[in-house]
Amino acid sequence: MPAVVTPLPTGQGLTVRAAADVFLDTVANPNTVRAYAAGVGKTALRLGEHRPLAAVADDEIGEALETLWGGAAVNTWNVRRAAVLSWLAWCREHGHTAPTVPAWARRLAAPDSQTPARSQTAIDRLIARRDVGVREKTLYRLLYETAARAEEILTLNIEDLDLTARQARVKAKGARAKTRRRGQAREDFVLETVYWDAGTARLLPRLLKGRTRGPIFVTHRRPGPGKLVSPRDICPDTGMARLSYGQARALLDEHTAMNGPGTGWDLHEFRHSALTHLGEAGASLLMLMAKSRHKKPENLRRYFKPSPDAIAQLTSLLAPRTSG
Repeated sequence: MPAVVTPLPTGQGLTVRAAADVFLDTVANPNTVRAYAAGVGKTALRLGEHRPLAAVADDEIGEALETLWGGAAVNTWNVRRAAVLSWLAWCREHGHTAPTVPAWARRLAAPDSQTPARSQTAIDRLIARRDVGVREKTLYRLLYETAARAEEILTLNIEDLDLTARQARVKAKGARAKTRRRGQAREDFVLETVYWDAGTARLLPRLLKGRTRGPIFVTHRRPGPGKLVSPRDICPDTGMARLSYGQARALLDEHTAMNGPGTGWDLHEFRHSALTHLGEAGASLLMLMAKSRHKKPENLRRYFKPSPDAIAQLTSLLAPRTSG
């Protein structure tokens, strides 16, 4: 039975403690509740439980995390940060003005760890799950089939899509500006093309439901009162705001975490996995560079992580050709 959500006060009346309590009440798994409570509860206490959540600045969230867990192990930092990220994303998803985790309080890579390549079977099973919504199914399939960066896909608008050709023009990381003036629009940068296939082509119409403009991926709520949002980041037909990287990351973690918040997949793993699978299928270095849009071969190496089975299959080519 789904958790019963107590209605939250609107406007400036939502306190830090009220937001934390109602968010924790929505979590059904007792183990997850305990993991979330450690991060959300202590952060709320540090911020001031009776303060309006809308009055809390992004940097205050980062400073609270740094004070509480800045000296902790990397995994502890990531778990606590993920809990707070999920809490704040949930508040915004439900129409309330809430801060975000600032960019400088970033998720840390564990020592000697590398972004894994997930198997194609694992990705297919994730997307096929009934508890994964069509928005997330489409995002995960599009990330995998395009092998694009998550930021590039999340900033796409419907107008950027060529549904017939199954391609879109994205503003890539480090895109060159066509002009030298300040405040360039997206169209003032050199755009690059990404391509998808049948899986994404089947899902996109289900997600868009006839929409022809605005962000592809949107939240289920309108922006909170007083929040300034760029017109490009609002669906002109529904008024819904663009889904942020933090919200998408929190949703993926919710779907894939096995040992508490912060232990699930990362959005960039779809890019790593796609390039690895293409390499295992025999794609040449030049084709992989064209797909990933890397300019230097050495920058592509960290994205290509052949599986043990693929290496074993390659090794079989060295076997004797005769039994003698």
